[in-house]
Amino acid sequence: MASKYPTFDRSKLHLLPLAQRAHDMEIADLLDLTDAANACDCADLPHVAQAVLAARSHGASRIMMMGAHVIKQGLSRYVIDLIDRGVISVLATNGACAIHDYELARLGATTESVARYISDGQFGLWTETGELNDIIAAGDAGGLGFGEAVGKAIAASDMPHKDDSIFAAAWRAGVPITVHVGIGYDIVHEHPSADGAAIGSASYRDFLIFARVVQGLQGGVVLNFGSAVMGPEVYLKALAMARNVAAGTGKQITDITTAVFDLADLPGDLTAEASKDSSAYYFRPYKTMLVRTVADGGKSYYIRGDHKATLPALHRLITTQLS
Repeated sequence: MASKYPTFDRSKLHLLPLAQRAHDMEIADLLDLTDAANACDCADLPHVAQAVLAARSHGASRIMMMGAHVIKQGLSRYVIDLIDRGVISVLATNGACAIHDYELARLGATTESVARYISDGQFGLWTETGELNDIIAAGDAGGLGFGEAVGKAIAASDMPHKDDSIFAAAWRAGVPITVHVGIGYDIVHEHPSADGAAIGSASYRDFLIFARVVQGLQGGVVLNFGSAVMGPEVYLKALAMARNVAAGTGKQITDITTAVFDLADLPGDLTAEASKDSSAYYFRPYKTMLVRTVADGGKSYYIRGDHKATLPALHRLITTQLS
């Protein structure tokens, strides 16, 4: 039975080529591994690095979750190096990460100004970016996850900047990169080629891939870079599933180290929930990752600072020990 409500007619949309778009970030903005200009002197950062190294040494999961600003700030090569060195067990992202990574690999530029393009309704409606929908649909039909499909397509392509693609690097290294989307969140959902069923199916497969890695989190680490909603919410549900199955076999997943990397100014004792009359209570990484999911024996750290300072600093601490 069809819906009784009218829907938007996507056939009337006017798409333009990316060559006509002004870009706020270009491949030249990517930082090399020696380019970290800002020092990060956070006292807790060495503890986070040691937790990552310890988890790696005994095979526990090392989970990194991130929002798209990690890419937009030029930090892709740091993430790629951590993948290539076997530091990360799974990299969980959102749909915007896939879009920026794909555009950088294909065009060497990404990021449009909302203010510039929303007035005339052109925001997000760029032909080449919409081809991600075809990649996702084909990948889903072949049983691939969202991130897996994008990484495979970029790695197999002749895109001029694919060596700077996080998704292609994950595909080459055999490291799961998962994409957790909300329908309507991403510009490619505007396009006539968007297939909601395929997007949902591929992203849900990624959720199950992610949840499987969470099952190995006893003694492991979760790093959340700037994801205020996707990261804590996806992690929370996956951890509930993993703990449920573990309890059925007499095991626990309680020895977890979490680290949240963000700019929010959080008050007071970060090992206890803020009161409901505080705005901090509604910052999900705080109550979910720093308090609730480590309350049974884990540890948590809040690393406040710009990603351009904190991620290179963490990378340096980890790779120095690996060397």
